[in-house]
Amino acid sequence: MHERLSFHIKRDSVLHRLNPLTKLTLVLALIMVAFTSPWYWTPHLLFLFVIIPLSFIGKVFREFFFAATRLILPAAGFLFLMQAFFQPIGEHVIFKFYFLDITQESLMFAFKNAMRVIVMVSSFTLFLLTTHPSELMSDLTRRGLPGQFAYVIISTLQILPQIQSKSQTIISAQRSRGLDTEGNFFKRAGSLVPLVGPLVFGSLVEVEERAIAIEARGFTSKSIKTSLYEIADTSFEKIIRWGLIIIIILSIVLNIWL
Repeated sequence: MHERLSFHIKRDSVLHRLNPLTKLTLVLALIMVAFTSPWYWTPHLLFLFVIIPLSFIGKVFREFFFAATRLILPAAGFLFLMQAFFQPIGEHVIFKFYFLDITQESLMFAFKNAMRVIVMVSSFTLFLLTTHPSELMSDLTRRGLPGQFAYVIISTLQILPQIQSKSQTIISAQRSRGLDTEGNFFKRAGSLVPLVGPLVFGSLVEVEERAIAIEARGFTSKSIKTSLYEIADTSFEKIIRWGLIIIIILSIVLNIWL
């Protein structure tokens, strides 16, 4: 069985062909503008008119929608409820439940912060779906980033899909041995205990094997490293990156000024 080591979805799209640094700058710009813009509806507009169209341009809308419904919306929904009920601002109460109440001001505050979180997580999700970690690592090291930092970044991007893949392998193996992983919530929770040990120890073994592998490939060598695969970086993309940086600066300045 092929082990998937990243969230990257291979497609032939404009977004996939962009330089990884350009996409990383775009993610940073979306997050910074969403959090620093002085206008209330900015995060909502960014999500509706930038992130969602980009998922169509990158031909990963189905995978993006699946991630949004399984991960992004539950997290943002939980944050929304916590801030709506427990944020002590405003006097216009629109809903009351025992000692908890929601004011118009707390509702607007919670909705804005939830949309900020949605923009932040969904932009990173779009980046992971359209960027292979090896491309990101190669481009960053080519630009002078130390290999140790690049390795930390790529390991962070790969850790969740690796754990998911390994857990599915362990579940299939335990099922073949007669472990019941179906049924009600308590039965499923009890079946997780035999899965924790193999998952943890297997991950530790993988860390040691990876350390040996990268050392054998001269990871700590001081000599200049070359790559067989050159990642394109056009002058137009450099202009785009500088434009995004200018947008970030303008957003911060407007936030301070207004």
